[in-house]
Amino acid sequence: MRSRSALLSIALTAVYVLFFLWYTPLGGPLSPEEIDLYLERIAADGLSEADQQSLREFLETDTGGDFAMVNAIELREPPSRVEGVGPQESASDVLNKYMAYMWPALLRRACHPVLAGGAAAGAADLWGLDERARAWSQGAAMRYRSRRDMMEIATNPAFQPSHAFKQAAMLKTIAFPIDPWFHFGDPRLLGALFLAIGLLSVRLLASWPRRRASA
Repeated sequence: MRSRSALLSIALTAVYVLFFLWYTPLGGPLSPEEIDLYLERIAADGLSEADQQSLREFLETDTGGDFAMVNAIELREPPSRVEGVGPQESASDVLNKYMAYMWPALLRRACHPVLAGGAAAGAADLWGLDERARAWSQGAAMRYRSRRDMMEIATNPAFQPSHAFKQAAMLKTIAFPIDPWFHFGDPRLLGALFLAIGLLSVRLLASWPRRRASA
């Protein structure tokens, strides 16, 4: 029984370590060569010079760690009728077509939303912006494992056909990264908690026969 509980403890620990290594960015900051390559790829997509400059600054200040992209979105109803969009489809339907590519690409790289929801009202506080910035449909914060992961997703040629769905579904959007950042729902913290509970449970179960025998 003791050897079985030891093997189970080792297996639980190994699973957590493997998850931790997959979920944690280990590649370090982007190199200048990588930055130039990504910017060359993204420039071909028609990104404005101002957006390219903001992106360059973001990539050149890479910490090597994870970050979150905060998004505010106003959907376009009805959506633009680009190729692949049916006459009865809503903006949410079209956005789901875009995310059909994004979800597998994101999850493979340990990128996922940390919060998401529909707007309960217009902007409660609006400074330095015109009234068009008051109305939003939904908001989200997406965790990216690294800036490298974000650029690998964004510059993948498979991403391009679905990008038209994003433009068709959104009337306006704003997205900006936050780094450093922290949230108490980090799966590594939750995983460590569950691992501790699992190891304690294994230990208690292993000692149960001895307790019964001595009782």
